[in-house]
Amino acid sequence: MTLLLTQARANRLANRRLLGAVATLPDSEFHAPRTSVFPSLALTLNHILNVDHYYLAALRGDAAMRHVWAGYVPARTAGELAARQDESDAQLIAFCESLRPGDEGRIVAFDRGAGIENGPREPAWRVLAHLFMHQTHHRGQAHAMLAGTAVKPPQLDDFLLLGDKVHRVDDMAALGWTEPV
Repeated sequence: MTLLLTQARANRLANRRLLGAVATLPDSEFHAPRTSVFPSLALTLNHILNVDHYYLAALRGDAAMRHVWAGYVPARTAGELAARQDESDAQLIAFCESLRPGDEGRIVAFDRGAGIENGPREPAWRVLAHLFMHQTHHRGQAHAMLAGTAVKPPQLDDFLLLGDKVHRVDDMAALGWTEPV
């Protein structure tokens, strides 16, 4: 459980840094066409959040997960997106904090359009691992897009190793977090 919670917290810290930097862009730059899978910062970062909502719904056993996905309303501004992503990240952390031994193997059922009864099933740990990888993948794309603006992309990978804690003191303090012993 410690690893999953550590990853969820690192995820939130990386999102806070990246979205904090993106929020300093004018809206025109947030929506400007760029080269990537989703061709703008707005589209890429909204995709991350929509997928987060879908997977959190699945992890919670919410039968309406397809409606959560289909009903997603994209954030229009980077500031709005940052607030919504922070809320989603807090929910993911709370989910990981609630896990008890054995919960990581609980089977999560998905509705990919044919109903939960006909959808794939995965152990919770695999769903969480996929969710963290998905975030990292698309956050990297957004990071590269940000490099094409006047805003310097922030450091995103110093949240796991204890030896790097000097680089995250301010981030940890802002969230009221302390380092584990």
